[in-house]
Amino acid sequence: MTMLILSLGVFGIVCYATSMAFINAVIWPRLGPGRLDDPGSVSVLIPARNEEDNLPECLDRVLEQGAEVLEVCIYNDHSTDETGMVIANYAEKDLRIRTIAPKDLPEGWCGKPFACWQLAQASRGNWLVFIDADARLERDAIERMVAECRRRELTFLSCWPNLSLGGFWERLLMPMLNFLVFTMFPTHFSLWSNSRVFGLAHGACICVRRGAYFRVGGHEAVWNSIFEDVELARHWREQGERGLCLDGFDVVSVRMYDSFEAIWRGFQKNFFPAFRSPVGFLLFIILSVMCYLAPFVLAPILLLAGQTSAGIVFGLTAALVVGIRLIQARRFQYPVWSALMHPVAHAIMLSLAVSSWWRVTTGQGVSWKGRNYFQRTGQAGAEAASTPASSPEENPTPKTPSKS
Repeated sequence: MTMLILSLGVFGIVCYATSMAFINAVIWPRLGPGRLDDPGSVSVLIPARNEEDNLPECLDRVLEQGAEVLEVCIYNDHSTDETGMVIANYAEKDLRIRTIAPKDLPEGWCGKPFACWQLAQASRGNWLVFIDADARLERDAIERMVAECRRRELTFLSCWPNLSLGGFWERLLMPMLNFLVFTMFPTHFSLWSNSRVFGLAHGACICVRRGAYFRVGGHEAVWNSIFEDVELARHWREQGERGLCLDGFDVVSVRMYDSFEAIWRGFQKNFFPAFRSPVGFLLFIILSVMCYLAPFVLAPILLLAGQTSAGIVFGLTAALVVGIRLIQARRFQYPVWSALMHPVAHAIMLSLAVSSWWRVTTGQGVSWKGRNYFQRTGQAGAEAASTPASSPEENPTPKTPSKS
């Protein structure tokens, strides 16, 4: 009887997750069409650290955008590869490309928030579009983003990208990002409520109005967060500004990681820090194991042991989980086989989550692009105490264009 009660409870939770996944798949809006009659209004800002392979295609796509692009500012964040040479070559071809000189990373700051903050302060556009070097914009992406902001009266818009998937490990594991987010996050509530708890963003593509950005403190407000995109979205709403994350499947694509090692390191640095408390992380692990992994194991065991009712309920739960994955495979164009291999992918992701927790809580820290965070060694890291760099004026007046 105890096992049957447990199976019914798990089944109920997964039913809720299934409904959430279905609603998100059906009503989460994509960006509408847009046409701007506002030339030179947008600054495209790209933080780049060792991005010699990614930058060329990224810049090609940016430079295909319309006349609304005033400048393309790139922060060469102490790269040790040929990133600087790539930027210099493109700057010779297009005067809109500007290199922002890097500064030493202040103690306690995370690398990306600091790079974005430097870019914003050096920019001149009325709209700021932050993109990662591995982002690939569609031809009309920027005008659609700005038009959508105006249509919905937003000062913050993040476009959740189409995840470009290459090899086996990417196709197996990367769909888990959307599985974890869109079985929990109610996108429909975020459309109706501007509450902080519904703040969501993907750091690969964020468009903001300049005045609002500096009014709320921009990336300086999330200076020590390795999970800066979502924290910025939440902070934005907390400050009374209107922000949304919309489906950017046909606006921007990104290949976040290109190997198992890169996937492991990338998610390891974000997984545990994404939770506001160890208790929340523990509850997530318990529920995740019980709802999305255990049913695949317990269903056949209970059926063989003669506990038919509980076994059937767990079997139906496992079927629902695969159903969620199939819904998302259709919505985000993932391979079906990836959905069918859910137990394998989920087990790996849980191992990754535990690894992230262990490295952070033991002080070993997590590494990304040559920087270590959460280490207890006196090195600069996300937990180190530090005073943020001084802010510029709240809403700087855009300067006249120049090549730097």
